Amino acid sequence: MPLTPFHLAIQVRDIDEAREFYGRKLGFPEGRSSDHWIDFNVFGHQVVTHLNPALGKDGSVQAIANPVDGHGVPVPHFGVVLTFEDWERFAEQTRQVIDRFIIEPYVRFQGQPGEQGTLFFSDPSGNALEFKGFRDIDSELFAR
Repeated sequence: MPLTPFHLAIQVRDIDEAREFYGRKLGFPEGRSSDHWIDFNVFGHQVVTHLNPALGKDGSVQAIANPVDGHGVPVPHFGVVLTFEDWERFAEQTRQVIDRFIIEPYVRFQGQPGEQGTLFFSDPSGNALEFKGFRDIDSELFAR
C-alpha cells in the first residue's frame, strides 16, 4: 500500500506563536487558517495547530518521559520519518533555530536493526516533536 499523508491536530496556547514557530522558524508552509487554527505542511503531512485558551499564555501540554536508548523520550510526541540525507539537512537546519533540544540530534541503535538518526524538541506550547532518518526506510522502519 502506498504511503499517504497523515493529518494530526494538536493544541497550542497561542496561534501567533504557533505561526512564528512552525511557519517562520521551522519553515513549514502555511495552508488554510482562521483565528483559532492553522494548517501546516510538515514534509507533505497536514499538522493543524488548534488554539486551546485553557492552556493560558504560559501553559503547556503535559508529557511524561520513557527510557529509550539511554534517553528520556517524551510521550506524547509526533514527528516525521525522513531519508537519512533529509534528516541530516533538517538536523543542521534545526541546530540554527532551536535553542533547547530534548534530545540532541544523534544516531540511535547504531549497528543494530532499525538504526536511525533522531532528534527531539518541543514547540512553545510543549508539544514534543521527533524527526527520524533512516538509510533504507523500507527495510529499517519496522526492523526488529
